[in-house]
Amino acid sequence: MVAENPHIPVLLRPLLQAVAPVSGIWLDGTFGAGGYARGLLAAGADRVIGVDRDPSVLAMAEPWRGDWGDRLRLVEGTFSDLDTLAGEPLDGVVLDLGVSSMQLDQAERGFSFQKDGPLDMRMSGQGDSAADLVNTASEAVLADVIYHYGEDRAARRIARAIVRAREAAPFETTLQLVRVIESCLPRPKPGQSHPATRSFQAIRIAVNDEFGQLIEGLEAAERALKPGGRLAVVTFHSLEDRVVKRFLQLRSGGEGQGSRHAPGRTGPDPAFRLLSRRAIGPDDVELAANPRARSAKLRVAERTDAPAGRSDRAAMGLPQPALDAGLTRAPQRRSQKDGGH
Repeated sequence: MVAENPHIPVLLRPLLQAVAPVSGIWLDGTFGAGGYARGLLAAGADRVIGVDRDPSVLAMAEPWRGDWGDRLRLVEGTFSDLDTLAGEPLDGVVLDLGVSSMQLDQAERGFSFQKDGPLDMRMSGQGDSAADLVNTASEAVLADVIYHYGEDRAARRIARAIVRAREAAPFETTLQLVRVIESCLPRPKPGQSHPATRSFQAIRIAVNDEFGQLIEGLEAAERALKPGGRLAVVTFHSLEDRVVKRFLQLRSGGEGQGSRHAPGRTGPDPAFRLLSRRAIGPDDVELAANPRARSAKLRVAERTDAPAGRSDRAAMGLPQPALDAGLTRAPQRRSQKDGGH
């Protein structure tokens, strides 16, 4: 069943090995093309709840979802609310972060810098679009977003060029934005990423409040998982992985024991037990079959019987715009007059 899916679920095999034996009720918080959900069902999960904020992917599952009967339930929503959406204690939660290859392949969604389409990037199709952000945010906000979410050292130069270009005409399409970004950066050498890669990542993260969703989703998983339940998270860039790593370290009591000069911090009982100290990456077989897996990392932890708590936001390693935004919305738009940080 999994092989029929044209969008290959990244790190599925090591994920299933890490959480084996698979049983009980699982929630796939980023359902997408259904690869993880079908993999979990085939591996022995009694039921899987598939959650996605993109209504189009749930519609795309209609031709095959009936094959699993009442073992598969699909729910439209964000994984930040996964405990409420599940409505029952869970034996496992899987999160595959970022944009899916399916969304990148659809030019009309505006995620790809390689295809011309409307400058949208909204996973749910609701709220402010990427065009709204680049056409209304101040130069300072744009620079902050591109620098902190895209880790692009040319962020100020790109933001300045965007503001200058939109004075002549507002941005409406992806290739309009690509051309402006390309004008700011040298032509890439063979093997280097496209000049727009980092800026598109940054704008997408801001538009979809991905870091706010991530922290709230990890906390929701902590609330929903039964003792002994498994949390598996797949990330695709260092910013995501840093937040997941810090969350699991802090919630598993992994801050170290300290010394006589700097005593270790005391806190609540650990809510998780790490099943792997290091992130799990793809092997050569998977890379040959799916080059997209190159940057993927998997982290897995087991829920303890300690009460669920709230994570320390300041200790999560979050990019600054996410902290400034209060982790509940995209960075606050400011007028040109406000200027600075």
